[in-house]
Amino acid sequence: MLALENPPTPKPLAVRERRESANSGRSLKLGKQFDQRTFSVFPMPKLARKLKDDVAAIAIREGRVVGSPGHAKARRYLLGRMQELGVEPFRGNSFELPYTWGGDEFVNLAGAIPGASPSAKPVLIGAHYDSVIPAPCADDNAAAVAIALAAAEMLAKQKLPRDVVIAIFDAEEPWHFQEPSMGSIRFYHDQLRERGAHAALIMDLVGHDVLVPAEMLRSFPWLRWPAKLLPRIGDDLAVPGVRDLLFMTGAESHPGLADVVDSVRVPRRLRPIATLNRYVGDMSDHGVFRTNGVPCLFFSCGRWRHYHAESDTPDKLNYAKMARIARYLAAVAKALAATDLEPHDGASVDTAEFEIRRIRKACGPAFGLVMKWLRIEKLETRADISALAGKLLGMGL
Repeated sequence: MLALENPPTPKPLAVRERRESANSGRSLKLGKQFDQRTFSVFPMPKLARKLKDDVAAIAIREGRVVGSPGHAKARRYLLGRMQELGVEPFRGNSFELPYTWGGDEFVNLAGAIPGASPSAKPVLIGAHYDSVIPAPCADDNAAAVAIALAAAEMLAKQKLPRDVVIAIFDAEEPWHFQEPSMGSIRFYHDQLRERGAHAALIMDLVGHDVLVPAEMLRSFPWLRWPAKLLPRIGDDLAVPGVRDLLFMTGAESHPGLADVVDSVRVPRRLRPIATLNRYVGDMSDHGVFRTNGVPCLFFSCGRWRHYHAESDTPDKLNYAKMARIARYLAAVAKALAATDLEPHDGASVDTAEFEIRRIRKACGPAFGLVMKWLRIEKLETRADISALAGKLLGMGL
């Protein structure tokens, strides 16, 4: 296990001295809109620069394949950043949570931002730090790790009703994906243990613009002339509005999640769209939380041309968009921390109205044009949403 050279000894979460809030027994309900502008002490340009610096340090040329020197180098950097942020170790005296599986050694990282009620289940923000190939893999998943660090820094300045845990998972990529050695699986079953989680916010592939593949022009010939006026990123089209999309799944995992999301003001030029997890599946670390009944939201900008490729480099990311996502994520985490989620049996909740509302809001005045472009007659039922999701997935979005 690698560690920082002569690091200062952090104060362990388990022995810190703090008292329960006088109101800790009172149910915390949503009574106001949670505004991401609460975090305006972190100006967007400065936040974007910090994110760019973190991505540059994590997305190293040799990559972060589990067990490689690059993997260890990235972990050392993350340990230093967690120490700088002032978060406390989640367990024991170290941010490192090592585990062994099949004779191989792995290390999850976890820190906690203390809230007023240490006995309450924490809100968890998570992302994996390993890479699938020996290449930068900036969007997969250095961007999400950088956003998690930024959210931690913002939340550390807030008064929170409960702890927020920042978990940076090892071994998400093949050949560990959905296997017992997967970092998030081991974290949930072995390291989170009796504390449990109030809710989990998981990210993957959140650093890029949502682009329209140039191949789509073959299916929509009437778009060829307007497309000449649009900016391009590589071979793809950067369509205004579309590039600002952020996909969010999992609101169906608890009856209270949709209200929490609706309580959070969205930053300008960010367009979150909510949809069912089953449309994309458990494509990342959220799977173990979802299948074990933890209220869970998964955030992603979707797969793109550079997914699992050497071309996934830091210069292709949109750091201004990442800054907006970081603020939004921190606000959602703060809202969840202040909200009591009633016990739920884990059954899927009907969120069709919520999804339609988020889609309409994301599209804005262009909603009718988008529906016409996709040849969707109406958006009123689950069947309509499924037809829309099928069109978007079929187009590579």
